[in-house]
Amino acid sequence: MERTTVGVAPARAGYPAAAVEAYVLDTGSGPAVTVWSYGATLVDVQVPDREGRYANVCVRLTDLDSYLDRRTNPYVGATLGRYCRCVSGAEFTLDGVRHTLDRNEGEHHVHGGSEGLDRRVWSAEASRVGDALEVRLSAISPDGDQGYPGELRACATYRIEPDGTLIIEYTACTTAPTVVGMTNHAFWNLAGEGTIDGHRLRLGATEAVRFDKDLIPLPGAPEEVRGTARDFTAERSLDGVSIDNCFLVSGGSVLAELSHPSSGRVMRLSTDQPAVGVYTGDWFAQRPRSGICLETGAMPDAPNRPDYPSARLDPGGVYRHRSTYRFDCDGGDSRQHAIEEDAARLGGTTG
Repeated sequence: MERTTVGVAPARAGYPAAAVEAYVLDTGSGPAVTVWSYGATLVDVQVPDREGRYANVCVRLTDLDSYLDRRTNPYVGATLGRYCRCVSGAEFTLDGVRHTLDRNEGEHHVHGGSEGLDRRVWSAEASRVGDALEVRLSAISPDGDQGYPGELRACATYRIEPDGTLIIEYTACTTAPTVVGMTNHAFWNLAGEGTIDGHRLRLGATEAVRFDKDLIPLPGAPEEVRGTARDFTAERSLDGVSIDNCFLVSGGSVLAELSHPSSGRVMRLSTDQPAVGVYTGDWFAQRPRSGICLETGAMPDAPNRPDYPSARLDPGGVYRHRSTYRFDCDGGDSRQHAIEEDAARLGGTTG
């Protein structure tokens, strides 16, 4: 494990200036992961290709200033919260009390607000847990922060296992009834450069949220995607494909599989969350389509949708979120087994 100081984040929104630390987790037998304390951000994931050549497979900005500047940083690699995705009208009601949030996307609230957890310098501590390495980051969001009720104590843990599996875990507790939904906003690019053209994607999801023009979920049931342009139940090329949607997790061993045939790299994602936001980065102004986001987490606008899995957190309870990223080359038997298992579950084929 290695810790270095990247620079200093200036004082903002009532928080003092703070040093930003970088933590490198490297077991010596697989991927090496770099995490920054600013925004509890995943900055670098070094993964070998079929020839043993390592490359960073998550989009990384040039320097700390680039991460600090919202004009150049559309949440790249950051931990989002208190509530990722949207809250329509920037308000929700709990126990008969209406709470008004920061409006940072027109009339709506997205990704925790203008000064969400992605803009904070988190406290961090790295340690060895058995044969694994991890960095545990923590932040306190005071009562009323961005309009949310209750003081929230949030933790983000990045763990790299000896077999190269990356695990991201979030937990949180509150002093008053509130809503919570966190996620990581990494842009993945298994080529290590260029765009996501040349990648292939498979999703273990048969339903997607129906959105209005402001990307607020429409009333009613989700859309059945099989046989539509949003059907990724069978592996498909991302060449020229634009996605900005939220898919409902169907269960199974693998939620998403992203592959890059030219390098042989494969990433398999599983989660305990009900949804995954998929975004191909077409509106990433400086680097369009340089990576694909696979944002596991709560449903969009769940605080206003009683028909969605609840995002409520009460005092004494613990919010939990766990996602696992397994990196391979050329897949192997485990990849084919997962493809066949999920195809059978979703009613598709592997051909």
